[in-house]
Amino acid sequence: MISQYNLQQPEGIQNITTVVFKRIRLEGFVVMDYFDQYSKFLDFILPYIREGKIVYVEDIAEGLEIAPAALIGLFSGRNIGKQVVKVTDE
Repeated sequence: MISQYNLQQPEGIQNITTVVFKRIRLEGFVVMDYFDQYSKFLDFILPYIREGKIVYVEDIAEGLEIAPAALIGLFSGRNIGKQVVKVTDE
C-alpha cells in the first residue's frame, strides 16, 4: 500500500467484482496480531543475531535537517532496511 501512496493512478485491484465471483480470499498480515508471541520470537532469534547468522540493515541519515528527505525516501523506496535518523552522538 505504501508504494502506491503518491501515485496519480494507484495500481492494484481494478475489478473487485472478480474477487467476489471467484470467491478469492484476501487476508492481510498485521504484526500486532502476533504480539503475544513476541517474547518467544526474541528468545528464538536473538542468539542468531548475536552469532552473526542473521544480519539486519539500518539506513542511517545523520542530522535532523536530513529527516524530511529520509521520510520522503521511505515513500520512494530509497532506503534499505530500517530508516533511522541520527540526531546526536550523545
